[in-house]
Amino acid sequence: MKTPTILLIEDDELDTISVERSLKKLQIQYELHTAYNGLEALEMLRKANQPLLPDVILLDINMPRMNGIEFLRILRLDDKLKELKVFIMTTSSESSDRDAAEKLGISGYIIKPLNYTDNSKRSDSMDAFVQFHLRKILLEETS
Repeated sequence: MKTPTILLIEDDELDTISVERSLKKLQIQYELHTAYNGLEALEMLRKANQPLLPDVILLDINMPRMNGIEFLRILRLDDKLKELKVFIMTTSSESSDRDAAEKLGISGYIIKPLNYTDNSKRSDSMDAFVQFHLRKILLEETS
């Protein structure tokens, strides 16, 4: 049985921790790789001797050096990588970001509910995504 693989491309350490916490709630086996920006992620995906081919990519839009949209454009032009499932994670509610991502064939778009100073209960779109969508995708990959 294959262990599903996730590539998280995120430059914010707190957001990375938040995603890792949500993923732990899955209670299924998975392999998580992280990259700080699009350039680092491309290096991992194109590594000559052992390229990473994740089952799912979780991609932030706003990052240094190479943002998520630039990364997606390059990914979709690469014959070996263009079919990868990519979910955008962002705090951006800009319709232009969403439109650009959708034109590049994303699998989904998650608005990050980042509010670390407010301890009130709120729905967490990352937890909901992990529990309802990512769980299904990863379980399909193991069978």
